[in-house]
Amino acid sequence: MGKAMFYHLTRDPVEVTASTLLTRAFGAGWRVVVRGGDMAGLERLDAALWLGAKDSFLPHGLAGGPHDADQPILLTTAHDAPNNPVCAMAVDRAEVDPADVAGLERLWILFDGQDEAAVVHARTQWKAMAAAGVQAEYWSQDGGAWAKKAQSGEG
Repeated sequence: MGKAMFYHLTRDPVEVTASTLLTRAFGAGWRVVVRGGDMAGLERLDAALWLGAKDSFLPHGLAGGPHDADQPILLTTAHDAPNNPVCAMAVDRAEVDPADVAGLERLWILFDGQDEAAVVHARTQWKAMAAAGVQAEYWSQDGGAWAKKAQSGEG
């Protein structure tokens, strides 16, 4: 079982942090599913990933096409992941639960620190992970750098 990593976005928008994490995952050869709370947010992320730096091309696609299973990075609002990911990312208050961590290396949960509803939603998810004994880490931006602020569960 992997771990859940909560990223409290206080400086960078979701597109920047998601791109950084997805670049690392792709470089490690990991397939990723990005689960969004709504299609509009995923479409913004999709556009940002296509417009990223030329030297950091991230092959990806929005779910619903004929090649979903072949996508190294699949963006979807659905719970299923036909691309057989080893890593998942939740953005825009997408629902995740402790069972989502089973069989994954990582579950990244990105939430906007300026959105009180997103913060409350992430706290609820953190409590569910901790109650289930899932290893969870809380990361926050301090002056631009990421710092681990808390950990719970196994490990």
